[in-house]
Amino acid sequence: MTGTDTGVGKTVVTAAVAAAARDTGRRVAVLKPAQTGVAADEPGDAAEVARLVPGVSTAELVRYPDPLAPATAAARCGARCVRAEEVADAAVRLTADHDLVVVEGAGGLLVRLNAEGETLADAAVLLSAPVLVVARPDLGTLNATALTGEALRARGLGPVGVVVGSWPREPDLAQRCNLADLPTMGAGPLLGAVPEGSGGLDGPAFAETARAALAPDLGGTWDAAAFAARHPA
Repeated sequence: MTGTDTGVGKTVVTAAVAAAARDTGRRVAVLKPAQTGVAADEPGDAAEVARLVPGVSTAELVRYPDPLAPATAAARCGARCVRAEEVADAAVRLTADHDLVVVEGAGGLLVRLNAEGETLADAAVLLSAPVLVVARPDLGTLNATALTGEALRARGLGPVGVVVGSWPREPDLAQRCNLADLPTMGAGPLLGAVPEGSGGLDGPAFAETARAALAPDLGGTWDAAAFAARHPA
């Protein structure tokens, strides 16, 4: 799981994917390799997923207090960096007891995990993992989505598709047009859009939202027109 940028709704989409999978009876784990901007005693993204999706397993490898790229945040506090191989190994270990493991990156695809310049993309290459791209709905998202898809394909990674991380209650013209144009940006089909504010729901309500927001099993065709009709401007 990667985003076109920071703050695009990766954690809520990660939770939605986990909830949809749990709904089909699968055992799901969510791995957060590097958590930034959170103190040692504060709940991070993994805790938020656990709150939204009761029964999901979560794991976190490192965390840093500054809200920066992991490599920079680690250097500032003198902590160790996480390596791509460590991320891949942790994901593989989780597969022993789970049917689906979702790895949620920090920021965008090429944000550095360590001083050696390794990124989430390097971990995905080691795992030969499909990558789901979380995108913004607003102006500028088409270029960012196209660049992310191009970076994935250049590394031999197949983008599974795109999910809009936070669909506004009152979408403007650009956002509505982007819903139609995102599937043409080279990052795969549009596989869903999570309504804004979904992260504030409780577990049962969030599970219902996830079912409606995502294509079944993240495959086939997601009916963007029907979704837009249910969320009119």
